[in-house]
Amino acid sequence: MTRATFRFYEELNDFLPAARRRRDFSCDCAHAATVKHMIEALGVPHTEVELVLVNGESVGFERVLLEGDRVAVYPTFETLDITPLLRVRARPLRVLRFIADAHLGGLASLLRMSGFDTLYDNGFEDGQIAGIAAREGRIVLTRDRELLKRRIITHGCYIHALKPALQLRELFERLDLARSANPFSRCLHCNGPLKEVAPEQARPQVPPRVRERHSRFFGCDACQRLYWEGSHWRSMCALLAPLLAVDKSTGA
Repeated sequence: MTRATFRFYEELNDFLPAARRRRDFSCDCAHAATVKHMIEALGVPHTEVELVLVNGESVGFERVLLEGDRVAVYPTFETLDITPLLRVRARPLRVLRFIADAHLGGLASLLRMSGFDTLYDNGFEDGQIAGIAAREGRIVLTRDRELLKRRIITHGCYIHALKPALQLRELFERLDLARSANPFSRCLHCNGPLKEVAPEQARPQVPPRVRERHSRFFGCDACQRLYWEGSHWRSMCALLAPLLAVDKSTGA
């Protein structure tokens, strides 16, 4: 049996019992236990972890723990580029693409509304989600910790909030999504890209009242749905506005 000391930082503490939050604590580790094994044994999904320091040195998940090791575990860094220090993954994701589990349909629609490629099907099983995420380099979104512990998943986010609008805000803040958002560029229904449709093409397919009030239309080639800037669009703009606002003090 090996004994090591751990310290988890920032939101990773949410996965720990109160007595272990924001402080050093020691615990016994199985013989030849790896960093990944112990992090998950303590209740933290490995997909939530961006950087691990053992005795001050950046290590990968496969590092075997030794007697007396001191382990510091950090979550995703939104604004600081720590790429030179990373050891836990082969490379960071440069394109943000998501796959949401069956309980996050509302969040999936809001992410599509924000312009993010987001797969969702309430028939997806956990194994399918893990496989798609691994093949396509997608970030898994879920409230199921066990799903995030699957070995083949390299990037994932445990969603803490319960309501879709709050879940969207949580992701925007955690992953700094405002800079990558492209609102109203994806179909809310099927995730396909939208393109502007000439009014003469769109008007025969929409109700008379819509034809009278609107001149801009957007269509999805995949599912043939049409969108226009009506009351629902205005509500979505109101939801997105505070999330897309960039602090002028940043110079962005």
